[in-house]
Amino acid sequence: MYPPALTEIIELFEFLPEPERRENLINYADAAAACVRKEGDTFDLEDVRKDEECTDTVGVYLRVDELGRAQFAIELGPKVQTLTKAMAAILCRGLSGSTPEEIMAVPADFVPRIIGADLVRLRSQTVYYILTRMKSAVKTWLDQRPAA
Repeated sequence: MYPPALTEIIELFEFLPEPERRENLINYADAAAACVRKEGDTFDLEDVRKDEECTDTVGVYLRVDELGRAQFAIELGPKVQTLTKAMAAILCRGLSGSTPEEIMAVPADFVPRIIGADLVRLRSQTVYYILTRMKSAVKTWLDQRPAA
């Protein structure tokens, strides 16, 4: 149902007490810097914009390799909230290496299992934003690819 890397992250967070969950989310937010594009990287799709539901510009970069596996890079503006940064790092790690079709099939029901029900209620738009943007990039790529 979920890509193996995302399953590992879900299982890490799922049963953590709230203080440890939040600490791990902050650690992932700090790790978001590792998700940026590297100099010289090329991508099949680049989607950079500031949406109403986000505090700053977010860039989603998608490359699908010759084996049909997706790789993402995410660039976040300086005003992007900690929780959005954490979700960006979690999703870059959890979805990279999956096929576009696998990514499109990932249900959003895992999000509360990672961040907890309280944060989902408080930040409902924020917690799903990056997943929505990544799926949108994959859908655009799927729609634009040449027919086999």
